Amino acid sequence: MKRAVLTAATIACMAMPAGAASVSKSYSYFSIHGNTLDDIEEQLSQRGPHVNTSGSRHPGATRMQFTTKLAYAQGEGFCRIVDARTTVSAKLILPRWRKPRKADPDVKLIWDTLSADIKRHEESHVVIAKNYAAELEKSLKAMGKQKNCQIAATKAKEITAKVLARHDRAQADFDRVEGKNFESRILRLLKYRLEQMKAGRIRG
Repeated sequence: MKRAVLTAATIACMAMPAGAASVSKSYSYFSIHGNTLDDIEEQLSQRGPHVNTSGSRHPGATRMQFTTKLAYAQGEGFCRIVDARTTVSAKLILPRWRKPRKADPDVKLIWDTLSADIKRHEESHVVIAKNYAAELEKSLKAMGKQKNCQIAATKAKEITAKVLARHDRAQADFDRVEGKNFESRILRLLKYRLEQMKAGRIRG
């Protein structure tokens, strides 16, 4: 996962309407081919997006950018933040299997389960980012009065850096837990999907 932090400050004499952290998402896909699970695994390792934090390719990735806009109110001998709005721009990169016409049903079942889990994993990264964007807004709004707007802007940058550092740790922790539980999770999902197919709730 890659993220960049951009901050834009606007000095205002009046408070802006209350806002909330927002997310804009876009999706892109990379194609993989193959008839067997080994083929698919090899394609994912060769064609998946490169993630800088791990130095390797992954089955999926989410690239995020945080943009924070601040509004200040300046009075006699003080300056304070009256509004903070953070937007997360997230680009999710997901695999798309170009299935052969006569794909083995077992391979298709496992792929459907795996691809759904990859998408869920990347969407979860976006949820984590939105939660920390909301925390960032809250922390900036609670900063309190400063002697001038230059000091307020400097302190805002410090708060932003601390919150985003916690965000990065949370994302890394999530990846670590998901990695440890991958095999048991996929087996559980496969079992559930098979049960749903037998019950006629989903098609194979």
